[in-house]
Amino acid sequence: MTLDLRLDSTGDFYARKFQPDLRDDRLILNMGPQHPSTHGVLRVLLEVDGEYIVRAEPVLGYVHRMQEKMAEIRTYPQYLPNMGRVDYLHALAWNWAYVGAVERLMDIEVPQRAEYIRVITCELNRIKSHLLWWGAYLLDLGAFTPIMYAFADRERLMDILQRITGSRLTFCYYRFGGVSTDVDQRFVEEVRAFCSDFDERLKIFKDLVTDNIILRSRVEEVGEISPEVCRSFGATGPVMRGSGIEYDVRRAEPYSIYSQFDFQIPVYDQCDALARYMVRMDEMSQSVSIVLQALDALPTGDHIHPLAPRRPCPPPGDVYFSVESARGQVGVHLVSHGGESPYRLKLRSPSFSNLSLLSEVAEGSLISDAVSTLGSLDLVIPEIDR
Repeated sequence: MTLDLRLDSTGDFYARKFQPDLRDDRLILNMGPQHPSTHGVLRVLLEVDGEYIVRAEPVLGYVHRMQEKMAEIRTYPQYLPNMGRVDYLHALAWNWAYVGAVERLMDIEVPQRAEYIRVITCELNRIKSHLLWWGAYLLDLGAFTPIMYAFADRERLMDILQRITGSRLTFCYYRFGGVSTDVDQRFVEEVRAFCSDFDERLKIFKDLVTDNIILRSRVEEVGEISPEVCRSFGATGPVMRGSGIEYDVRRAEPYSIYSQFDFQIPVYDQCDALARYMVRMDEMSQSVSIVLQALDALPTGDHIHPLAPRRPCPPPGDVYFSVESARGQVGVHLVSHGGESPYRLKLRSPSFSNLSLLSEVAEGSLISDAVSTLGSLDLVIPEIDR
């Protein structure tokens, strides 16, 4: 017997006794919160019958830091660094969602050069995020070599982004009305060199891993997520596109200047872990294409609006702004009462919705396949435990 603590509708804890059917020799296993495949402090309560999962229940709250509450006691600029701590793998997407919400509420105009710089840096950050997922996912499945390739490319990207942002991971580069610093010719040349080399690296990744029969046996027809399940749980990003649903905020609800670029939305309808893998691999190639197009059309001008407020006080009202991160739709719902701090800030986390469907998808699968399924969701736990 195990004791599972939950929250009831009144907010009080109550104890629910779970009594497995001992006649079936079922066991209760804890996957996490220190299990390496959870990549953080995620705990998944598993009820197993032999090697098969009867029930899987994610248990959250181990790294909850009250990110939304902190917004109410900080000014708008003071809260900016928090966004890089919510999703540390694609921090610039969260930067963009937050500054975009404030800019929309205050009707702040962003110079064209700043818009192009945002697109370039955000797409580079997307590639960096996917590379870490790729290496870590394969490490979960037992392959060590690929993570060395992934981190070699990530180091180049971090070197490039560090010059203009001052950081290598938890970026805080975007500002209300633009970006904190302009890019120079050296940045442009380094990004072009990386994009040229990375196209060749993707071919190596395909030969080394994607076409490898061992990987295929671990991901094909594993963790199948139907389009109906995606819609029921609000899944977005590669999880949804791996189930045949062509939805990407950059195309469906264009923001900034994404409508000016020619790029494809990778979609696979196999619905399994391999489909989600292929979506992310193709997305890295598409990000390279977007970056090169942006570099070719990079205009001159200001990198931040000259009249952008340093201590913004948005007028009373509320606004919602969303962007496409490496994990799906990031949304910021901002409510202002006219002060220097938000009255309320609600963050829409793609990982939370994507994790929610695990309970349904893992039921009936092997324990080893649950590791593959969980890894194919590409979860960032601090994004879930906001």
